[in-house]
Amino acid sequence: MIKIDGSYGEGGGQILRTALSLSAILNKQFAIYNIRKGRKKPGLLAQHLTGVNAARQITDARVTGDKFGSLSLTFEPKALKGGEYEFNVAEERGSAGSVTLVAQTILPILFFADKESVVTLKGGTHVPFSPLFDYLKEILLPTIANFGYEAEASLKAFGFYPVGGGEIILKIKKAIANTKTQFNLQTRGNLKEIKIVSKVANLPLSIAERQKARLIERLREADQTLLGRISEQCTVVKASCPGTYLFMKAEFENIRAGFSALGAKGKPAEKVADELFEAAIDYLNQNEVFDPHLADQILIFLSILKKPFIFTTTKITNHLLTNIWVISQFLPELKIEVKDKQITSSIRCQTN
Repeated sequence: MIKIDGSYGEGGGQILRTALSLSAILNKQFAIYNIRKGRKKPGLLAQHLTGVNAARQITDARVTGDKFGSLSLTFEPKALKGGEYEFNVAEERGSAGSVTLVAQTILPILFFADKESVVTLKGGTHVPFSPLFDYLKEILLPTIANFGYEAEASLKAFGFYPVGGGEIILKIKKAIANTKTQFNLQTRGNLKEIKIVSKVANLPLSIAERQKARLIERLREADQTLLGRISEQCTVVKASCPGTYLFMKAEFENIRAGFSALGAKGKPAEKVADELFEAAIDYLNQNEVFDPHLADQILIFLSILKKPFIFTTTKITNHLLTNIWVISQFLPELKIEVKDKQITSSIRCQTN
């Protein structure tokens, strides 16, 4: 049984999510201890338990330690089966926990199931410390489709913090055998479009308009040539509680990058826009391919293919380095190297 120290590196829930996915796909048992030990609220929270429960149902696994606040867990998968599933993060303590983080656990698994799957996830769709639904749909899924992973995501209801109440549906096909012998992802190509989405729930439309206007103003100040490539969407949506968010997609010939910011009580709309702008302009001013979040999220999908790959990202995060370490525990035959950790990075994978 593989032993995983949950406090390693970044020490967050991604360690558990990656371990669950690889355990299910490779049919390798694991035990994890010190789960989120250094966090303000250590141990398993609602979204982590939902991910564990989802992986357990999909693989008919034997699990111990799957309790709220647990610092340790064992997972012993059996048969991996596709089909129709529904998982609700709110079942555990009425949480607005992230549905996209649960999706990070089950997407890799169900690509390797015996048949296509349809999964309903209920909880927070636009909540702090997790990818927004827009990022999942607009950035991650189109990117991994290039590697042979086809899935669709649709949003049925928005869910903001603290109430949640959101719902998304994932349609996941079996992974297509990829004929490529390696993946070389080092050029963005030319910028095609910048898409800006600004939405509010149970709040005046003017807040969304201010978020959008401020972001466009900042982009214009940084580079006037960007203005001709901008499309925008500004709307009021229904949700169980007030909420606001701003999302930006930068689409290039070879890749997409995504950036987002959430509103909060007492947080000016302009600050939301400024927060997004700082992350976006940092990416746009560099030449590397993947934004830092995408680099982290695609790693498992590339690693499972067991083929050499190389890609660049604008920033090597501790999150990414920790994810590399977890993958190495399950796939020791893969050698993943990171160079130039500060700005430019190249991640190489070789099979022995």
